[in-house]
Amino acid sequence: MNMKRSVWMIGAVVAVGAFGISLGAEPPASFYDLEVNLLDGAPADLSQYQGKVSLVVNVASKCGFTPQYEGLEALHDEMKGEGLAVLGFPSNDFGGQEPGSPIEIAEFCRLTYGVSFPMFEKVVTKQGSEQSSIYTFLGESGDLPAWNFSKYVVDKEGQVVAFFPSKVTPEDPALRDAIATALDQ
Repeated sequence: MNMKRSVWMIGAVVAVGAFGISLGAEPPASFYDLEVNLLDGAPADLSQYQGKVSLVVNVASKCGFTPQYEGLEALHDEMKGEGLAVLGFPSNDFGGQEPGSPIEIAEFCRLTYGVSFPMFEKVVTKQGSEQSSIYTFLGESGDLPAWNFSKYVVDKEGQVVAFFPSKVTPEDPALRDAIATALDQ
């Protein structure tokens, strides 16, 4: 058993004791096993993306990397027909750069960058008791965001196959190659 899985299981045992959750809870086997809420609060089941490649990005409206929204939207428009899903997860973890309400975030993204790809509720990406299940799962890959606009390529089966830090733009050939490789699998 790898160290990250052991830590997950220890966390599950602590949660069992603290919240009376039934024993035997296993960590999700796939990103697509997770359930979250959309930015408007409506439930969203990530299983709808199974069979697609997902680009998961922790986003923020007041960050120096915020102009990447334009490239993410272009990537979404260009490749959604090929099986790519760009998924945005707002986070206020780094520099308090996503302080807005869900309505403010949605309005900013739509009006400023024409964002039409799915945006989900604000999450905590950093390790700890408040960390979103999304980033607990993604962190199993060995990488967690060090800043806003970090990117994970998740394959059709829901496994992380590549991670790119904030400075890697949506236009970067290495990111596009990782997406193309995952789409070809």
